[in-house]
Amino acid sequence: MLRTALIAALLTAGTTLARAEPVGDRVEVNGMEMYYEVSGEGAPLVVLHGAYMNIPSMGEIIPRLAETRKVYALEFQGHGRTTDIDRPITYPNLADDVAAFMDAVGLEKADVFGYSMGAAAGLQLAIRHPDKVEKLVAASVAYDAGGWQPEFTAFIPQMTVEMFVEMPFAEDYKKLAADPDGFPALVEKLIQLEKEPMAWEEDVSKLETPVLIISGDADVNTLEHAVSMFRLLGGGGMGDMGKPLPRSRLAVLPATSHTAVIGQVELLHGLIEPFLKGETPKGVFE
Repeated sequence: MLRTALIAALLTAGTTLARAEPVGDRVEVNGMEMYYEVSGEGAPLVVLHGAYMNIPSMGEIIPRLAETRKVYALEFQGHGRTTDIDRPITYPNLADDVAAFMDAVGLEKADVFGYSMGAAAGLQLAIRHPDKVEKLVAASVAYDAGGWQPEFTAFIPQMTVEMFVEMPFAEDYKKLAADPDGFPALVEKLIQLEKEPMAWEEDVSKLETPVLIISGDADVNTLEHAVSMFRLLGGGGMGDMGKPLPRSRLAVLPATSHTAVIGQVELLHGLIEPFLKGETPKGVFE
């Protein structure tokens, strides 16, 4: 009897693990062949990676989120296994691509988690296609070019294609890319993206979508900018005064630089999961 129960448990565990394995596919989106992976079961969550990244480089946060959600992780224009097209990479373009992707795979509405470039694309998705976003988690994001750290702003004019071609992830790009020789063209577009005007304050202030802002305390965006964005979304007031807390939230990860944000898997998951579920810590007056 015990052995039968153990075998049944192992078979069940094996089935669960099999379900957790991501399934990759491609779909035509705005003239490109977009690669994406689906993993897990539950309410849909679209995951958007950062610049120069792909699904694998997002690390363990995707399988962690897939424990309770049906995760749709996509790869942006020219990134990973998605083809490039003769079009600039801009945040509005990326947002429209996500909206078209959702239509193509039959997602009417979903929660969205974006990191860095993916967070800005997610923010534009909520601005341009609010009916498609249930809740947005935006990690390492700015809504205005003035929100970047001064060191990063000063570095942007110094960016060159040659500089990035010498970086380790240039070789990693070739392992997955639809065009292994397409990295310099991608870099050129991403350098131009850094120079794209960003002035979305009015649009952000009008958002009705709940947003969880996540920032490292040594991130590429300033802490003051993260707080400013939180205030635009209705946050920053005092609780325990008989009024409900705002639907948007702000979290700051300690001792965390920009590139370290996505590696803080347990911290991220501990922030994202209750936000998506609508759970809040209870105070003594509740």
